[in-house]
Amino acid sequence: MKYILTTLITIFLLANHFAQAQFLPHGLTEQEKTMDYQPPQAVGFTTPPSSPVRTPAEWEEIDGLCVRWEGTWSRSVLRNIVKYAKEECTVYIVTENENSVVSHLNQYGIDQNNIVFVNEPSNSIWFRDYGQWNVYTNDVDSLLWVDWIYNRPRPEDDVIPVALADLLDIPLYQTLTAPNDLVNTGGNFMVDGFGTAFASELILEENDATNNFGTSNHSEIEVNQIMNDFMGIERYIKMPTLPYDGIHHIDMHIKLLDEETLLIGQYPTGTADGPQIESNLNYVLNNFNSVFGTQYKIIRIPMPPEGGQYPNQNGDYRTYTNSVFVNKTILIPLYEEQWDTTALRIYREALPGYKVVGIDCNEIITASGAIHCITKAVGSHDPLLISHQPLQDQIYSANDYEINALVQHAEGISNATLFWTTDTAVGYASVAMSLTNPTENTWTGFIPYQQAGQEVFYYIHGEATNGKEQVRPITAPDGYWKFKVLSSPTEIEELELQIGVYPNPSTGQFNINFDRMENVDYAIFDVRGKQLMNGNSGSKYFVVNLEDASGGLYLLKLSWEGGTKTIRLQVL
Repeated sequence: MKYILTTLITIFLLANHFAQAQFLPHGLTEQEKTMDYQPPQAVGFTTPPSSPVRTPAEWEEIDGLCVRWEGTWSRSVLRNIVKYAKEECTVYIVTENENSVVSHLNQYGIDQNNIVFVNEPSNSIWFRDYGQWNVYTNDVDSLLWVDWIYNRPRPEDDVIPVALADLLDIPLYQTLTAPNDLVNTGGNFMVDGFGTAFASELILEENDATNNFGTSNHSEIEVNQIMNDFMGIERYIKMPTLPYDGIHHIDMHIKLLDEETLLIGQYPTGTADGPQIESNLNYVLNNFNSVFGTQYKIIRIPMPPEGGQYPNQNGDYRTYTNSVFVNKTILIPLYEEQWDTTALRIYREALPGYKVVGIDCNEIITASGAIHCITKAVGSHDPLLISHQPLQDQIYSANDYEINALVQHAEGISNATLFWTTDTAVGYASVAMSLTNPTENTWTGFIPYQQAGQEVFYYIHGEATNGKEQVRPITAPDGYWKFKVLSSPTEIEELELQIGVYPNPSTGQFNINFDRMENVDYAIFDVRGKQLMNGNSGSKYFVVNLEDASGGLYLLKLSWEGGTKTIRLQVL
């Protein structure tokens, strides 16, 4: 009787609270912090799937994108998400005010093609955190959904996956009952598609003995096991939370762009969460390799200030990593042209062929979230999986270039084709690939060897026995992988392609990455030739700090056995 009375009181308080609020922030309100939350009753499967499962990566093909729409707050962001996402897939809009949404979209010339309205109540727009997760049995077979306990006392949000699973007839697995009860939030989960996931240690804090969800006290080993059983996560990389990111979701400062590339948000040296981000990154690089067995590639992107103020100075927590893949389009948040142009350039260079669309998020970022936070994907019902580690630059020899790729479909692959060219303007030649390892679904093809100085562009096409086709990169032929043929290991141009400098321009901190080289000597000069600093990289990654220098151009001179290279650095 006491339990029933407590539950009724909690429901009454929650209902009253939500009825009064126009919107709820990404973080907990002061009232929510005092509430104990009883998760909803399970209506799906509460034991793990009987077959092995795989959680797909965000860059894989999707059938739909989900958003929640209520009232007028954030509707400019939502409107633009809908506008561009519906060109790539079906958009599911959860709302109780369909007529109002239609009227608003019509006002901006956005029709209802590829839009499905889901008439369900909800508490907030933060779909990423409470929405469903796609998993596939046996890598590419049946699509299932997994639904965690939402880490907010927002009961209507917490059951949205149930309504969508019923609408789309997708089997729903729920981590709602012991011993598999698990509290989690979607913004704090990022996956490479092959069993590796990243998170902050929030996942441990919200499942230990101090949790207020009435759930079990889980050890890290138990958390890992639940994620393995329900989502196929074999390696769960967790990092300390950040001091200024109040929600502790990694999508606010990290994004996986492919199986081996991490986009990392960057603050000026010593500012806000910069030191903890760098510490976490060093932990990852020193302890984990990509699924290909290689060190993760790092691309830096600014964490822009608000009016010159960073989060440690009461500025909004602006971020460009809070973007979302929608098949051949990627939607990224924008704030201020001074920083936006750099962010757009970095995305376009990193993701050739993608339609990179910026959406003003100044309104929504005040509530500690952006585009990734308010969207959730519906996976493809007929996935054709292609994975390939891009070829590095090659030293000239009279040997063809071997290309290996995983190509997999539930009904089998009828053929795989390698397309290549040295000039994308004249089109691609095709080479049939052979199934060289049926157990690993590995297909192999060869690009004819080229003379030194040539740049080679290529992509992979797969066709299943049921006629389903897919390419990787998903943007091919506009998107591609590329490598250069070098004359010798000491060719000057070799280092040029192995160097990454991010960001450039910068407010003063430049991150220098080498793919294969170490112990490169460096020196910094101003445009008059005065040396400002020098040193040795000592590893494949080092930082040049020019934050005390005035704005303008500087020269970074790199020297190694067999060559030198000079790079222009621009300080804003």
